[in-house]
Amino acid sequence: MTAILIILAAIVLLVLGYIYYGSWLAKQWGIDPNRKTPAVELEDGVDYVPAKPAVLMGHHFSSIAGAGPINGPIQASVFGWLPVFLWCVIGGIFFGGLQDFGSLFASIRHGGKSVGEIIEDSMGDRAKKLFIVFALLVLILVIASFVNVVAGTFASANPIGFTTNPTGNETTAIISLLFIVLAIGYGFLTNRMGVKTLPATIAGIVCIVLMLALGLNVGFALGRTAWIVLIGVYITTASLVPVWILLQPRDYLSSFLLYAMMIVAILGIIFSAFAGTADFQIPVVTGWKTGIGTMFPALFITVACGACSGFHSLISTGTSSKQLANEADAKPIGYGSMLIESALGVISLIAVGMVYTTYTSGGFGSPSAAFAAGIATMFGTEESAVYGTVYALLTLAVSVFALTSLDTGTRLSRFMFSELFLKEGEATYKDATGIRKVLAYPLTGTLLMVVIGCVLGGLSLSQIWGLFGAANQLLAGIALMAVAAWLGNVGKNNKMFYIPMVFMLVATITSLITTVFTKIGMVGAGTAKWGDWFQLLFAAAMVILAVILVVEGIQTFVAISKKDKK
Repeated sequence: MTAILIILAAIVLLVLGYIYYGSWLAKQWGIDPNRKTPAVELEDGVDYVPAKPAVLMGHHFSSIAGAGPINGPIQASVFGWLPVFLWCVIGGIFFGGLQDFGSLFASIRHGGKSVGEIIEDSMGDRAKKLFIVFALLVLILVIASFVNVVAGTFASANPIGFTTNPTGNETTAIISLLFIVLAIGYGFLTNRMGVKTLPATIAGIVCIVLMLALGLNVGFALGRTAWIVLIGVYITTASLVPVWILLQPRDYLSSFLLYAMMIVAILGIIFSAFAGTADFQIPVVTGWKTGIGTMFPALFITVACGACSGFHSLISTGTSSKQLANEADAKPIGYGSMLIESALGVISLIAVGMVYTTYTSGGFGSPSAAFAAGIATMFGTEESAVYGTVYALLTLAVSVFALTSLDTGTRLSRFMFSELFLKEGEATYKDATGIRKVLAYPLTGTLLMVVIGCVLGGLSLSQIWGLFGAANQLLAGIALMAVAAWLGNVGKNNKMFYIPMVFMLVATITSLITTVFTKIGMVGAGTAKWGDWFQLLFAAAMVILAVILVVEGIQTFVAISKKDKK
């Protein structure tokens, strides 16, 4: 019954957080449903496209989820279930939800612009440039990490072509390809042919079921390197086409896979508990120090998206704010999505608890595999047909969301790379001149980021994941600081940001500095490989940029304090 009590406690606490704390935040900041949003005022049919709440919820939730709330809590489970549970719930309500909601609100009050523009408004142009450089470094890690994940779940050793009796990877690959075709069809039906959302959604879900049935019987085989190239071509294209063609419909339809995955998991928890087959194996607390480091800061870095993630602020201010049709939708989309993701983090914790002994002994190739096996175990033994079906479907869902985060992250890279070379008053690359016009051109930044990300992802460096966690959480601290500074400048309550902001900055900078000294020690001992050099230089650059931004932030808060006293 431990698993049922954990999930019930998580759901109750997260719902209460949404009702009370989320509503309090909306009141403090002055959410105005009668105010026009950037999606309405600046609609251009490409990036600024008003979306129905359910569609935007699907995009936002699918984009922020990815594989993060599954991998993170599972890796952190070595500290015991209680620390991970508490951080997912407390972090989601008071840290991650605050950041996501605040970033989305700040962006819609800045014309749908990124965190960089919000920083410029309150901290100046230099801080904006530094932040964009920092964010682009994080996005390189995002692209590299998820290219690695997706290519790994697609790759097959069989000859190129369609296969019968497919492997799990071949099934995942063909369904993911068909998903792209389905999304394009859905986009044209709803945005150009006038089909209403409900009938189109029903048809879409039916097509998803048919695709799943087909994929379990027919697969597509291709090698890992070829998949990396194809993924690079796909995310480049996806980041440039209008959002209504691919991004909105793909994320909306894929969100149903995630909802279904969570429902299946909860049903599995209930079924196995009452059937007496549940075997939740994770200790309450294992100790302060484990194989991944000490609880502080490792726990708060590793859980990542299940509690708080800087990548979310980029999505809130990069794509979601450009599609929000009404300010009233900012709370369910910005705050609500984060709390659902925290619930997914707790579900992931329970899933690995069912196979914890096998997981800690290295019995799974990845946390995602442990997640799928843990939930499948709730329904039957490994020899049963239902186990194999549930395992395949859950593996598919994880890879679909990793791909969703990939194409959203690439679009964000395009926005932010262009912003880096535009001067005040220049809206697009067309307003720039000379070399700045070339650099701000959408294809330039997209290709550069995709090539770098795919090359790093192709190397399968384990160091990328370690860096991604710390850099991602550091980005969250800086995003919290940016929104807090802006709210202070416009006279709104920003005190709720202080503790989360300071905590995230201290935890992540501590982690990165520890990495720097560890790698310096390896260099001194002559044992460092080039991957260690990569981690050393990347971590050092992150620390330097972060310290400069924090100093800029402190100066801004001091100036706000002096202004308030006058």
